[in-house]
Amino acid sequence: MRRRLSVPAVALTALLPALLTGCGIRTTSVPVDAGAAPSRVPCSVTDDGTTQAAPQGVPVRVYLVCGSQLEAVDRRSPLPEEKAGGDPVRTAGVLLAQLLAEPSEAERQAGFTTEVRGPLTVGGGHAGDPAGALRLSRQPEDLAPTSLSQLVCTFAESSAGAGGHTVLLGGPGKYAPKRYRCTTDLREHPDSTPPTAPPTG
Repeated sequence: MRRRLSVPAVALTALLPALLTGCGIRTTSVPVDAGAAPSRVPCSVTDDGTTQAAPQGVPVRVYLVCGSQLEAVDRRSPLPEEKAGGDPVRTAGVLLAQLLAEPSEAERQAGFTTEVRGPLTVGGGHAGDPAGALRLSRQPEDLAPTSLSQLVCTFAESSAGAGGHTVLLGGPGKYAPKRYRCTTDLREHPDSTPPTAPPTG
């Protein structure tokens, strides 16, 4: 003959599973939406939708810093169209001026900054330099790594470059210019030393 559980025993039996699960958050096989991940800096300048006059000047591309990497930004130089092409030194001067300028409001909102600081100028090579060499008013090795990386990639990816994503760059002294390379790794890690290759390579 089976014994019937008393009322207190029945209550204890009902509570036992709840007590065994503890007081923490119950596990579930259903995915839980914990919200969106922290948003990244956009690193992209978008049109604000306003109607403006056609931009004046020559289109140029410079490399700015965004999210600890180098990102290309398209700008307009005030250089007249008739003076735009065929002169690597003039092109380098225009690009350097763009790098020295503070980012626009739209660029700042998108997360862009520049590490290139003046006073700094660029000119043609010295007598005996390889063709296409550029000379800065400061020795490249004396610049901050990120600043030099911006210069290297901006010059190398323009008509001021020496071909093959490189630029021949020297300083004001007698040291021979070096052929600096703009690589994917450098764009991702601009605080590293830009890689070099033989000047004639």
